[in-house]
Amino acid sequence: MGMTAKQRKDAAAALVKAEETREWMEPITLTYDKADIADAYAIGQLVTDAKVKAGRVVKGHKVGLTSKAMRSTTGATEPDYGTIFDNWFVDEGTKVSMSTMNRPMVEIELVFVLKTNLGGPDVNAVDVINATDYVMPAIEVVDSRFNKRGKPGVVDSIADAASCGFIMVGGSPSKLTDIDVRHVAGALYKNGEIEESGTAAAVMGNPVNSVAWLARKLHEFGVEMQAGHTVLSGSFIRAHPVEAGDTFVADYGPYGQISFGVTA
Repeated sequence: MGMTAKQRKDAAAALVKAEETREWMEPITLTYDKADIADAYAIGQLVTDAKVKAGRVVKGHKVGLTSKAMRSTTGATEPDYGTIFDNWFVDEGTKVSMSTMNRPMVEIELVFVLKTNLGGPDVNAVDVINATDYVMPAIEVVDSRFNKRGKPGVVDSIADAASCGFIMVGGSPSKLTDIDVRHVAGALYKNGEIEESGTAAAVMGNPVNSVAWLARKLHEFGVEMQAGHTVLSGSFIRAHPVEAGDTFVADYGPYGQISFGVTA
């Protein structure tokens, strides 16, 4: 263990406070030199416990840094993961104030909505398909409660709910048995200009693999994803920065579009 129990509690309390006050904090890896992934997960769970005690509801989990493009921007060598809360869902078409965010960036990805619980040490692609009710297109705005980037790796992001800011879900739901999810394509437009496009195959070869990886990883810490939960499976593309005045459209072709704007 790199951090003491008190240090973990202090870090978790600081993260909760930073989100509530918008007074951003020093990265954990710069404050606690020996912080490791076990510490990060423990801190993330303490944050979750504190939020649930305060009335927040867990609505699912996310896995990030699933593509080479995203890992190359952070220095990470593996995906990260975190808990999604009820107040992180924003309606499609919303105007979002820049004042509510820190260092936001936009990603496009698919969400898996579960119809049964999913967890265990040996979860595979078939288990994921059987447990999934449907998938939908999504925009995730990744953000951080930290005032700067910490050391390379995933410790800071795991502690901070895998840097989730907010999520928009749109388009039409699809059954995994009706589509080849690897070939779902999406393009991100910023202020009317295309920024980047990609396909779901960029996510660990198949986003089903991403969800299976997440289920196995969470099992290591005694967590099982629940029926009704939403699972963010990871971005097809690199994250793109957000500024006041921007408008974004994620175009998933036959699966629909999602848009939002940014105000000061």
